[in-house]
Amino acid sequence: MIDARTGEVLFQKNADAPRVPASTQKLLTALLVSRRGNLDAMVTIAPEDTRVEPTRLGLRPGERYARRDLLQSILVKSSNDACAALARDHSGTEAAFTGQMNQAAWSFGARNSYFANSHGLPAAQFSTARDMARIAFFAYRDPTLRRMMQQPVVHFRHNNGRVTRLEATNKLLKRSSAYNGMKTGFTNAAGRCLVSSGRLNGREVILVQLGSKTRYIFDDAQRLMVWSGRGSGTAHGAL
Repeated sequence: MIDARTGEVLFQKNADAPRVPASTQKLLTALLVSRRGNLDAMVTIAPEDTRVEPTRLGLRPGERYARRDLLQSILVKSSNDACAALARDHSGTEAAFTGQMNQAAWSFGARNSYFANSHGLPAAQFSTARDMARIAFFAYRDPTLRRMMQQPVVHFRHNNGRVTRLEATNKLLKRSSAYNGMKTGFTNAAGRCLVSSGRLNGREVILVQLGSKTRYIFDDAQRLMVWSGRGSGTAHGAL
């Protein structure tokens, strides 16, 4: 857990242990897409974009969507087909995009990580809680991502007029307005993962939990962030 404004470490446990980050790595994907800009540009869905499981919007080859709408869907509902489309749109191929992800991670100081895809589905990739906190620290500063991540519900309009209601996978958003982001993740290999942010009693914090085996990960997050907001958090050094 870090102070979201200064990067000071408020609490840590096994912060440098290699972990599988699952879909929390979409924060890095989203940051690259947002920094590129021109979010109203249209993306044409390719067949390879749809060959991902299990969380999908149901996009079809040949359909066209604004980058902004696809980006919002990956941050709110973790849509893997939208993520694959944005990665290909950004760099031409998924492999080229992951090269950009790793370069960006290195520049952020996340140097104990390696990403092999844009969405976090099982692959030979890894990170640490500290590295994901470094990535989240930069994502937290992006106003576009901040607006998207704090939405508990969005509606995605398909080309055929059908509207899909997307409820945020981050259950903290419905508990209190104090919680304002960021990204969930889960695979059998990774366990439950959560990068969350909040503002409690004037303190802004980012919390990274990787590899949880309990379904109470949101309760644990809430307890830790409430603790930090009471002023109990003592800095453990710089991130």
